[in-house]
Amino acid sequence: MKILAVESSCDETSVSVIENGRNVLSNVISSQIDTHKKYGGVVPEIASRQHVEAINSVLEEALTEANINREEIDLVVATRGPGLIGALLVGLSAAKAFAYAIDRPFVGVNHIYGHVCANYISNSNLEPPFIGLIVSGGHTYLIKVKDYVDFELVGRTRDDAAGEAFDKIARAMGIGYPGGPIIDKLASKGKDVLDFPRVMLEEGSYDFSFSGLKTAVINYLHNKEQKGEEVIKEDVAASFQKAVTDVLVEKAVRLAKKENMDKIVLAGGVAANEGLRFELESRGSKENIKIYYPEKILCTDNAAMIASAGYYLYKSGAVDKDTRANPNLGL
Repeated sequence: MKILAVESSCDETSVSVIENGRNVLSNVISSQIDTHKKYGGVVPEIASRQHVEAINSVLEEALTEANINREEIDLVVATRGPGLIGALLVGLSAAKAFAYAIDRPFVGVNHIYGHVCANYISNSNLEPPFIGLIVSGGHTYLIKVKDYVDFELVGRTRDDAAGEAFDKIARAMGIGYPGGPIIDKLASKGKDVLDFPRVMLEEGSYDFSFSGLKTAVINYLHNKEQKGEEVIKEDVAASFQKAVTDVLVEKAVRLAKKENMDKIVLAGGVAANEGLRFELESRGSKENIKIYYPEKILCTDNAAMIASAGYYLYKSGAVDKDTRANPNLGL
């Protein structure tokens, strides 16, 4: 089965063609990072307009790269949420029109579920059940994946998502956008010497909270500035990143042990973070837990992961009849 997918939930316009959920024939991504960088974050109206400008050419490029014609597509899918409403509508409308034109079924996909499915593409031997740790700019979730389309939400952030905290700290440090990759690079040159808080919340909770950590780092920076003291940005980055990863790793491993699972799957944009990968793999090796994560191009938003998710939803018959865009769609 050949699946064509469209992803446009934020600032990437992407179209992919994959076969049977795991074999990528094409995955074209048009990023808007350079456009939004000057504003220090994504501007929704600009994002929507750029999706409109890019969608047709990206779709045609994906078909050409896959070396197939439209009639060979068996299923069309697209992200229906969560995300920016204007951005979602562009990709969703294009995908629905394409499905109608070639008379093929259409499936709307949850963007967060798509991030988990990126791991099926990068890891050919990965099968459920496993614990999923989803970490991105807008979301931080801990889930128990029982089967391809059967999962249980166990923990989530109560305030800032981990990736959001990275961006806000990067802005406070004046080091640019997007913050995650820049902090990760700085952290590799710094030392974890600053005592920033690790918020674990109440005993037995698998929820996350990063607002206190964010405030502590910003206060540290302000105090240094007021005293005219030097800020070693590499050490701030290393200490902040270690505080985030300690909490993420501890809760994921604790849940895996509680559920007697020997696999943890890392997903989302922050899954590309080298510090997080290292800490999770180090802890996993001590606990006999195997760690999986996608190749970096599949960590950030892309349509291949959406195609994979759509494939498993369609094959299982777990298709949501509601295909409308929903910017606040939950897991």
